[in-house]
Amino acid sequence: MLNYRQLHYFWAVAKAGSIIRASERLHLTPQTLSGQISLLEETLGVALFLRVGRRLQLTETGRLTLSYADELFQIGNDLEEALRSRPEDRSIQFRVGVDDVVPKSIAYRLLTPAMSMTEPVRIVCRENKLVRLLVELAIHQLDLVLADRPMPPETNVKGYSHKLGDCGITFFAAPQLAAQLKGKWPRILHAAPLLIPGENAAVRVTLMRWFDTHQIRPRIVGEFDDSALMHAFGQAGIGIFIAPSVIADEVQREHGVTVIGRTDEVTEQFYAISMERRLTHPAVVAINDTAQRKLFASLKKTR
Repeated sequence: MLNYRQLHYFWAVAKAGSIIRASERLHLTPQTLSGQISLLEETLGVALFLRVGRRLQLTETGRLTLSYADELFQIGNDLEEALRSRPEDRSIQFRVGVDDVVPKSIAYRLLTPAMSMTEPVRIVCRENKLVRLLVELAIHQLDLVLADRPMPPETNVKGYSHKLGDCGITFFAAPQLAAQLKGKWPRILHAAPLLIPGENAAVRVTLMRWFDTHQIRPRIVGEFDDSALMHAFGQAGIGIFIAPSVIADEVQREHGVTVIGRTDEVTEQFYAISMERRLTHPAVVAINDTAQRKLFASLKKTR
């Protein structure tokens, strides 16, 4: 069984860069630290450090162990701080960032389960570009980021992407515009006025590829980073627009628009990005469970 005290000694030495510095911080002798780390290596059956001259260098296994230890002790610190500073009647603060390309209705549906927990939750919601939100996540200013893609591989942030679900897209038009469209689906879109998501939206690339595959050339009349603004222009009859099929009924009802067609060849995906490899924050767990068991699962049954 893992000895967490020995793991803490290993973590302290790895962070300090040497046994001498770590021993000074922990008020222990270097011999004690060295002996405890040797026992940990013996228990695990692996080498965690290599001695390079007078310096200690982490092995590959040591780096992996350090990443888990970082997460473990951060969780411990968070727990200690929460228990020490939070009165019994105080609500849990849940800080979430929403990538500005995620439709507001989707974000609302994903976040609602966090507000229905037994223990009261106070949600702090921020909207921004994904890159900026990931920086806030890395410095623990956010507990979670909702995005339409997993964490970009080039991002220098240690985090984990948890897929919440995916769905196809539905095309809508105001009734007066829909009445002018002629032809069969999907050729009805050829040369038709179209509003598309901005270049930061993950769905845009697959949407344009889908048009190429079907040899469809719509007339693009607008690009929007904000889906709500795109829906407003679509409601006014400026052009056809898209939305995730999971909210198709809601879009029809709220904007009084007509469904032109839908496809599952183009999908929108939604992710919860966190610093946790395994989801433990109660609000995040609630979001993940509801998204997979209800929101997106119900749509798959109708495909």
